[in-house]
Amino acid sequence: MNGEKLNLIGKVVKSVTEEGISGCAVRTGKFVKKQIQTRINAKPVYKDILFISGCMDELPHPRRYRVAHQREQLESCNITTGEVYYRDLSLNQLRYYRAFVFFRCPYTELTGKFAVLAKKLNKKVIYDIDDLVIDTKYTDQIPYVQSMAPEDKQAYDENVRNMQRLLKLCGLAVTTTDTLAEELKNYVPEVYINRNRASEEMARLSKETLQSEKDRDRSVVKMGYFSGSITHNADIEMILPVLTGILEKYKETELHLAGEVELPKELEAYRSRVIQTPFADWKMLPGMIAGVDINLAPLEDTVFNRAKSENKWVEAALVKVVTIASDVGAFHECMEHGKTGILCRNLDEWKDGLERLVVDGAYRKRLAEQANRYCLECCTTVRTGMEFARFLAGKIPPNYGFVLPGLEISGGMKVALKHAALLQEEGRDVVLFTLDNQTRWMEYEGRRFPVLSIKHTDMRGNIGCGIATMWTTLSFVENYANISRKCYLVQNYETDFYGEGDPLRIEANQTYMPHSRVEFLTISRWCQSWLKEYYGQESLYAPNGLETERFTCRKRKLGDKVRILIEGDCGVEYKNVDEAFRIVNGLDSGRYEVWYMSYHAEPKEWYRVDRFLHKVPYGEVPQVYDACDILLKTSLLESFSYPPLEMMASGGYVTAAPNGGNSEYLRDEWNCLLYPAGDIRKAVEQIERICKDEDLQDKLYENGRKTAEERNWNRIREDIIGLYQV
Repeated sequence: MNGEKLNLIGKVVKSVTEEGISGCAVRTGKFVKKQIQTRINAKPVYKDILFISGCMDELPHPRRYRVAHQREQLESCNITTGEVYYRDLSLNQLRYYRAFVFFRCPYTELTGKFAVLAKKLNKKVIYDIDDLVIDTKYTDQIPYVQSMAPEDKQAYDENVRNMQRLLKLCGLAVTTTDTLAEELKNYVPEVYINRNRASEEMARLSKETLQSEKDRDRSVVKMGYFSGSITHNADIEMILPVLTGILEKYKETELHLAGEVELPKELEAYRSRVIQTPFADWKMLPGMIAGVDINLAPLEDTVFNRAKSENKWVEAALVKVVTIASDVGAFHECMEHGKTGILCRNLDEWKDGLERLVVDGAYRKRLAEQANRYCLECCTTVRTGMEFARFLAGKIPPNYGFVLPGLEISGGMKVALKHAALLQEEGRDVVLFTLDNQTRWMEYEGRRFPVLSIKHTDMRGNIGCGIATMWTTLSFVENYANISRKCYLVQNYETDFYGEGDPLRIEANQTYMPHSRVEFLTISRWCQSWLKEYYGQESLYAPNGLETERFTCRKRKLGDKVRILIEGDCGVEYKNVDEAFRIVNGLDSGRYEVWYMSYHAEPKEWYRVDRFLHKVPYGEVPQVYDACDILLKTSLLESFSYPPLEMMASGGYVTAAPNGGNSEYLRDEWNCLLYPAGDIRKAVEQIERICKDEDLQDKLYENGRKTAEERNWNRIREDIIGLYQV
């Protein structure tokens, strides 16, 4: 296994399948008990990308390069990130991120379920891997793995297969080298190469090391080999003839062996000039490398080794130490022979190249300086983050945040949720933000949405399109900096929700003249008109729709008993419900039965109500319309009035007072009968006309049914989606 990544020393215990990630959780034959410690925040945090690590904290190298460093790349480009150890993963975290990167994680019941649910929510799932530990046909080539006890190897192999399973489930891989990318394409359709990069901390430590090494004695030429595990013995043994020849010929040379590498017997004769140091913390590595003059990077030419990264070269270049490496894999791809290092294809080239480096100090220095300049410009996190960020931006679906006052169902709430559902059906990532304390999952029309309370969430992530849905929600959309496109879905003239003198009336009105750039959207021609006329605001319009399939359309036969439905909150003045009951008081109580449906308010004492329907669940509303014959709707103010459309979808008849919310689809004497608001006598006459005139009934039924069908969401979905194109 990769020496820098795995410290496989001693026996690999059987429980590797449960705790280890192909060696990532194994070190010196024992499992590391300490897991990655996730930050504990006072509030949960909304961010962009969550890295799910399969490696523990005591094995810093793989997690550091592939989690910490990639996070640093993205954070430097204003993409917020989080991290969790895969055993600490929770399905709840699906609500707080837009995309997820599994690094060296196996398929488990949890990781598999997590990936599937993420895809259903249109969140991107990516697999990151930095070694060919996804198929036993590769890992079987590793001598150390070959030497495992049968039961240990069986557990190890099962874990490798589980990593392949999760990789395939993700469908998109990010990796470190060209060879790895080519091999991974046999398992997933798309692979992106994001090479290992040096972090800001590595660059800082290297710079400080260079300053402290200025006065070091250079009379002895020191060759250094830095290994992370015992699995690299074969690499150093490959160039033993060259090393013994140099040590024999040049007495002023030393060989420094760092890490878990055994001293070959061929070097025993030079033990006084062979300095061995144990495996050390990575922060000590710049000083250790800077203490030598030549960095040795031999590598056997196998498919597994060709997949390894160029880390050794970069780490040496940062402290201006020249590297001589096998002309294999990433070294071949990244180093320029004779300019930023020396590449060797055989032992003769190793002999010639190493000997020149030993005798020619100016040559060593020139190559080291050139490698240092290149790596600082092209191989650090901050310098390379933009390319990675752009790649992810092209893969992560646009996300949409609907900001709601709360989750209480209303007409306007249903419209916002329908828009959210249509966007999710189109493959968009949709989250609902609330101003109240609601933080949970919400089901609507078979769609599942994450719900986050703005009050109880630390908001840091990016939102492609933020949509205010009521005047109280616009402030967040205006003031949250990480929203690319800010929209205001206007469904009513909310200024008139409040009486004259109420301070909230002015606050609501202010939202139609926002301080920042906000795009106005609306589902009502009436709203579009007054936004332009009163406030000079242009707005995008898409018609409102209805789930006509929820209603059973049947033609009513109006006999001796006619059932009238009155709908609306009598506690809201503009709903004008009192007028509806004054109208039915003018009808024959023996023939006309009155049902009243209200979600909030209860009927007043003087109302004549034969049946009161209170807080009817959304799914049962069609049954109410089906049970009634005529809807009497008397509202004075509506953004878009659903009840008349719903009654027509059920095949019933409508008598209504015209208002801005129904004027774009109600046509007097064609699909309804209208009356002037306040004219009680006229309203009574219109209801009685419907009951007496069968030809009129036929006309209103046919045209009402057509009107409802024209508003079917499926017919207008493209108009709705068009409103939200980012």
